[in-house]
Amino acid sequence: MTSKPDTKNQVTKREIFGWAMYDFANSSYTTVVITYIYSAFFVSQIVPADSGLRDSYWAIAIVISTLLSVILAPVLGAMADLSGRKKKYLTVLTFTSVVFTAALFFVDPGQVWLGIGLLIFSNTAWMLSENFIASFLPEITTPENIGKISGIGWGIGYIGGLLSLVLMIGLITASSDETPELYISQNQLAMVVVAVFYLLAALPTYVLLKERAVVKEQYRDAGIALVFKTSAQRVGDMMALIREYPVLFRFFIPFTVYSAGIAVIVKFFGIYASEELNISGTFLIITGAILQLASMIGAITFGVIQDKKGASFTLKASLIWWLLGISGVYFLEYVAAFFAMDIKHMFIVIAFIAGSALGATQSASRAVVGLITKKEDASLSYGLWGVFGKFAIVLGMIFGPISDAVGRHNALLVVMVYFIVGYLLLRLVPFNTLANQAE
Repeated sequence: MTSKPDTKNQVTKREIFGWAMYDFANSSYTTVVITYIYSAFFVSQIVPADSGLRDSYWAIAIVISTLLSVILAPVLGAMADLSGRKKKYLTVLTFTSVVFTAALFFVDPGQVWLGIGLLIFSNTAWMLSENFIASFLPEITTPENIGKISGIGWGIGYIGGLLSLVLMIGLITASSDETPELYISQNQLAMVVVAVFYLLAALPTYVLLKERAVVKEQYRDAGIALVFKTSAQRVGDMMALIREYPVLFRFFIPFTVYSAGIAVIVKFFGIYASEELNISGTFLIITGAILQLASMIGAITFGVIQDKKGASFTLKASLIWWLLGISGVYFLEYVAAFFAMDIKHMFIVIAFIAGSALGATQSASRAVVGLITKKEDASLSYGLWGVFGKFAIVLGMIFGPISDAVGRHNALLVVMVYFIVGYLLLRLVPFNTLANQAE
């Protein structure tokens, strides 16, 4: 026996806006900390210059936090489904990520393991919160508009990333070569600023987004020990879940592979641009801002395309787009010479073109999960989506030691392989059988 959801409590545009604002908020973390600013700062300033494990140290922080989220995501997701307290879990995870992000202010050059430890806590909480906000998507959409709403959320997220980078342009003004001490202090202060941005931008979500989970009556007054035990048992019965959602798990296989390629780009973009192309300081931030703009356009555009053309077409098209973009970066010198452009400016052009696929692939993948699973299993399903997404990150992080061994440029071939194999495996998924797709 379960309590019935309030059918009179209709979804409003304000609530959808509140949901989308969390993408706006948490994009500031991944944009500033993971992709553009702190990643490059960590490798160039925190890791000693004579270290042979520069990329590998960064990969270690990402892998450990990813594995922790893999372990915690399905259990926390199931617990939220049973207790009907998704917003409470989301609040705790957000606050945890914010606190440990701000604590990066105290990491000085040479304190590699302190930096790694704080990154592990902040990134683990951030990844788990991403699963929880995604689990609200099936509750506030219909099969006819889930692609569009998911795309809008991801697009607004890139606006948040863009604005957070604009803040960084005004904050990080020093040069690491001319005034290294000021450069270090500005990057440390940037972590406090982005943490505050994350916290304040998430407030509309807590005000406007409603808790719509159907609470299991027998767990309404249950202690956390019983809820945890029951949740763990359900998660452990993987074979039952596979039988219930066979198409979902068939989708997770190519999703994991092509997401590994995306993970490399997201986690190493700033490092590659600064270390390989000598793009740093304000120019790097501007490059990131351009990529955010392209991703926003791609997320919204492809979200509309998905509702009209379907998930299969959208995902395949975005992967082909990715492959062309990475090929352009790999042959950057020749492409720049052909168009008679400076290599740095050619890189920005290619990043803009390829970046439009970033939001498209991620948003479409998130929407597919909602098209397959039941609303009452949303938190668990998106928890599993997060698990496979985190497996993808672990798979992608082999880029770190490979780049240390053969060079970052040659390691780009690994990214191309991820997209090619992901595309081929995606062709085997029966998208025409999605249970909740629009007629």
